[in-house]
Amino acid sequence: MKIHTDFSSFNNGKRSVVTIGTFDGVHLGHKAIINRLKESAEAVNGSSVILTFYPHPRMVLYPDDHGLKLLNTPEEKAALLEQAGVDHLMIYPFSTDFSRISAYDYVRNLLVTGLNAQKVIVGYDHRFGRNREGDFKTLSEWAELFDFEVEEIPVQEIDDVNVSSTKIRQCLASGDLETANSYLGYRYSISGKVIHGAKKGSTIGFPTANISVDYAYKLIPANGVYAIYADVNASRYKGVMNIGHRPTVEQTSQLHLEAHLFDFNEDIYDQNIRVELVSRIREEKKFGSIDELKYQIFVDVASAKSILS
Repeated sequence: MKIHTDFSSFNNGKRSVVTIGTFDGVHLGHKAIINRLKESAEAVNGSSVILTFYPHPRMVLYPDDHGLKLLNTPEEKAALLEQAGVDHLMIYPFSTDFSRISAYDYVRNLLVTGLNAQKVIVGYDHRFGRNREGDFKTLSEWAELFDFEVEEIPVQEIDDVNVSSTKIRQCLASGDLETANSYLGYRYSISGKVIHGAKKGSTIGFPTANISVDYAYKLIPANGVYAIYADVNASRYKGVMNIGHRPTVEQTSQLHLEAHLFDFNEDIYDQNIRVELVSRIREEKKFGSIDELKYQIFVDVASAKSILS
């Protein structure tokens, strides 16, 4: 897959079949649209193209009040779209000025001139242009003018999939990891850098990798203990991860992500780590003593090993 951030690098050589959207999560509902996109591109010997925007429009239009939490970082989304078999990903810069572009100029400049669209596939409720003035009806009118086809994915087909990024976010926020993963079609993951912590885990026999997530808008699931797979230095390990505020050891307002990897004893400070969340074992809780905490960690480790076996 080729990734573009402006039209000057988009030298397709073929006419494009284009769909437009945020595609946060690249979940099973998205994949139904992507499969339609790829089939349509193959039918006309064209290229499949996804047009998306960065930063997310809400970050630009409501910088102080967007309350946005996303399932994917830009890098994660690109990797998932590449796995799905998309030919081109156009990440167009979203700005206040761009938000004021008319629906007509949006179609002419982006879809026709920029992406050489032969066909455009959109959802039943797709809106575009200044004040969301463009819809499927206006897109169809301009498609005739600019000589491209349009296809609307019916509401029934989208409802049949019964998956949305909003539902997945709600599942993760409530700790329902199994449902979230089933909607995604893959395990939810968190990536970051291993940083120095208080080293409390080492003192009780369970050293942890403290993970700093660089992307501020990445959604972190509900506090608790999770069975995980961790990828670090091109190797995969099993482990457990606690998400929370360390109520037993040192209650903090800062959220901590601490992964204990099984059969692992390496210095990985400042290394990148990627964690796949497999199952939520329990909620985070405060114990009456360090000994009670140590016993519970033994139980959590045993549970995780059973889940991951």
